Parts: sequence; C-alpha cells; structure tokens
Amino acid sequence: MALTETQIMDALRAIRLPQGGDIVAAGMVSGLMLRDGHVGFAIEVDPAQAPVMEPVRKAAEKAIMDLPGALSATVVLTAHRAAPQTAQRPTGPAKPQAHGHAQPGGGRLSLPGIKHIIAVASGKGGVGKSTTAVNLALGLHVNGLKVGLLDADVYGPSQPRMMGITGKPTSKDGKVMEPMANYGIKVMSMGFLIDEETPMIWRGPMVMSAITQLLRDVAWGELDVLVCDLPPGTGDTQLTMSQNVPLSGAVIVSTPQDIALLDAKKGLNMFRKVDVPVLGIIENMSYFSCPHCGERTEIFSHGGARREAERFGVEFLGEIPLDIAIRETSDGGQPIVVSQPQSPHAAAYREIAQKLWAKLSGAQQRQGPRIVIQ
Repeated sequence: MALTETQIMDALRAIRLPQGGDIVAAGMVSGLMLRDGHVGFAIEVDPAQAPVMEPVRKAAEKAIMDLPGALSATVVLTAHRAAPQTAQRPTGPAKPQAHGHAQPGGGRLSLPGIKHIIAVASGKGGVGKSTTAVNLALGLHVNGLKVGLLDADVYGPSQPRMMGITGKPTSKDGKVMEPMANYGIKVMSMGFLIDEETPMIWRGPMVMSAITQLLRDVAWGELDVLVCDLPPGTGDTQLTMSQNVPLSGAVIVSTPQDIALLDAKKGLNMFRKVDVPVLGIIENMSYFSCPHCGERTEIFSHGGARREAERFGVEFLGEIPLDIAIRETSDGGQPIVVSQPQSPHAAAYREIAQKLWAKLSGAQQRQGPRIVIQ
C-alpha cells in the first residue's frame, strides 16, 4: 500500500520535543512533500534551539524510514521564524539561519571524493545558463574527465529534461541516494524527487538545506569536476552556497546586452566578496547566423562580455551563438555536445571546457593563491 501524508503526520506525532509536546502539535512541520515513497519536509525551530534539535530531526527521519513504503526521507531544520509557544524563547535576538543534518554546526562541506566544484552562474535568468552548464559538463566529460552535474535550481530544475533522464534516484541504505546518470555524467536534481509541474513553495533556508543534502547525501564517487548549475540572481541561495561549498571557482554566463551585463557584474562581485575565484565569463547568444543565407546578425549586441572580462581582469572564455540547434537539442534531452559532436557549437563548448580544466588543474599543481578580483 502506498505511503500517505496521514501516515507521515501520525508518525511525527510520536516525536517529542525536549521541552514537552510533539513537533506536529507545536506546528513545526512544514513543506511536506511526498512522491512515490520519497518524503521531504522541514522542522521549523528557533535559531537558539537548533543545536539541541538535531536529535529531534534524526528521530523524525528514522520514524519516516520505519514506515512501510518509505524509500527515502529528507528532513531539515530551518530557523525562519520565532519558536512556537511550547519552545523556550532565546534570551536575546538572533539572526535567522538554516541548519541541516548534512552540515551541522556550519562551516564548509567536506566532499573528499570530488577534486573540483565549479559554479555556473548568471546575474539574471533567461541568458542560457543551464544550457551552458550541461554542455560544459559534457564537454569536460568528452575531454576524458569524470564529471558530475548538480542542478541547484530548486525552484526551476531543468537538468532532468536537458539530460534526458526520467525516473527517480534509489538508495541502498535509505540515507544516501545514488545519482542518476546519462551520457557518462552523474546527475542530481530536485526535479528527480518532485513532479516537473509541481511548484516549490519552500523558504530560502529550506532550499539551502535541501541543496546541501543533494551535495552531501549523494554517492557521487570519485569525480574530477562537479558542475553546479546555480539558480539565476545573487540572492541568499547563491551567497550561502558560495560560502558553504568548497568551490574551486565560478563561471559567469551573460548575453551581450547592457542590462544582462549589469546583472552579470553583480554576480561577479558577489563571488569576489566571498573569495571564490572567477574562472571567466562566457558570452551566450553572442550572434545569430542565418541558416539560409549565412548572414551574421548581432541581435543582442556583441562583445560586451569580453569587454567586461577585460575590465575586471578575468578571462573571457568564449562566445556561443544564438542557434536553434542548441535550443532544440537541449529541450530534447540530447545536448549538442553529444548529439552533434562535429558541429562548431559543440567544438566551442569543448574548447571552453578545456580552458576551464587547464585553469583548475594548473591551480592544483601550483598550489598557489586563489584568484581574487580586486
């Protein structure tokens, strides 16, 4: 018989709080998701109570896994509002913060099997960041590297569709998930755990806790590079991930027009403030070549990303044209790097991937200081 929300809530009523009462009666359970035996929810706590609530979180996770039909349980602590009346109130003000079992006590995550983690970011949406991320990951792989791809855009996961992967991840022990895979790439995304058309209504701290678990509670194995497709913008999710994940560097994706470059500069400055090296800038939708007459049209202007890279002292990694083949192959789950490997567009992605690996492996060999934009 399929697991139900009623069964879940009944099981959680048995989870007692240190100060008395249970987490359901105290109104602390939020964001419950259930799909085919995979369960996820948050326990909202007072920031001052987060350390003592970790045993409660573990007990809630165990209670779910003990239910017939439960395949996985993702339970996070999030401190986004004041504690319920049944909980002790802090003696002084405290800033809201998130705590997940994947990262107790704060600090950077430890992911020993992964040599390098790079973030693919953009200051705004609609610039082709996810398409760039998937083709860069594939470009790194076809260049002979072991590559993983994390879809960190919880609100709008797109990598399952772009990588042509359906189904849901499995877990051998009910704690660590096995990543999905296609084209030789290991992939993890919230899109594997929820229906494609289901809206995510989680608060920011809950999202960051979920991303942390997608990083740490996944059997990535040995990887040369893990490519993280970040959500667009420079909000709390991007900043917290930059601070908590041991990023080797970031790649900024922008289109050439001024408004996109303005937002790209914000993203670049964000990484500078948290001491993450910016590996370079990619100009996407750089130009359009008519497939019929071959005439080149610079629809969104041209060269703006190169100029900004020079101004900020970072490398200009390359330009990718606006082409229907790139869009169609990505939407169809067959990215152009693998579906049309002889095309000039696939070659452009592979060349950028080679530049990135040269920067990453060179930094590893030199053991020198990280690049910081001044």
